[in-house]
Amino acid sequence: MNLPHIIANLVDAQNQLNSKAYVDCFTETAIVHDEGQTYEGKEAIQRWIEKANEKYQVTMKPMEYSVGDQTLKAEILGNFPGSPLVLTYHYTFRNALIQSLEIV
Repeated sequence: MNLPHIIANLVDAQNQLNSKAYVDCFTETAIVHDEGQTYEGKEAIQRWIEKANEKYQVTMKPMEYSVGDQTLKAEILGNFPGSPLVLTYHYTFRNALIQSLEIV
């Protein structure tokens, strides 16, 4: 699958549970929406992903990427009820980095 470079980096960072590399994929003013919560800015995003990595240890397997919709469908596997699940990641980009991410 041909993923944009920044999305491939994000997936690699997640699969290594590397919160520093993960947050490096985002702009300084990025916003993440996940499980009814909103995280604004790199510091908040890093705290969120560190906590999620510690609790769930999620890995991602990309299944489908839509350039037009800027969405990635991925199977996620981790320490949570119902694992594995297929989630959709909705992105917007700015300056080759992720400006917003909504996970549904």
